[in-house]
Amino acid sequence: MRTERLTIRPITESDWKSIRNIWIDFNKSEYVIYDNEKNTDSDDVIGFISLNIRNGGYEIGYGFLERFQGKGYAKESLVSVLDYMKEIGAKQIYAGTALKNIPSVRLLKSVGFELVGTEQISFHKDNEGNDIIFEGGNFIKIL
Repeated sequence: MRTERLTIRPITESDWKSIRNIWIDFNKSEYVIYDNEKNTDSDDVIGFISLNIRNGGYEIGYGFLERFQGKGYAKESLVSVLDYMKEIGAKQIYAGTALKNIPSVRLLKSVGFELVGTEQISFHKDNEGNDIIFEGGNFIKIL
């Protein structure tokens, strides 16, 4: 799939190094502490979008290197993937993000997602062994 500035394609084995760089970059973010650690191992990859089957629909996720954030790449690729999903007959897409991740919340809303619920869950513990509570927003887009 192509947009004006991006090629959106399935991940290949040769993407490991670039994906690893994305996750190293994410580890610097205050929001990544809520996610599971990703271990992956080409410099032309600036981000990713993932789709997983969920509850009769799909769940979408995304991440981009920090130096490419705020430039519209995430929105451009989300719009393209959502258009494609609609073309193939998908009825709804789910997304989740940390409510404190205001840029991601704004992005989801800007492409038509609506907040339908919240959740608190822990994926990690702090240095004292206390749960780090993820306060997440659950979003849905009807196609």
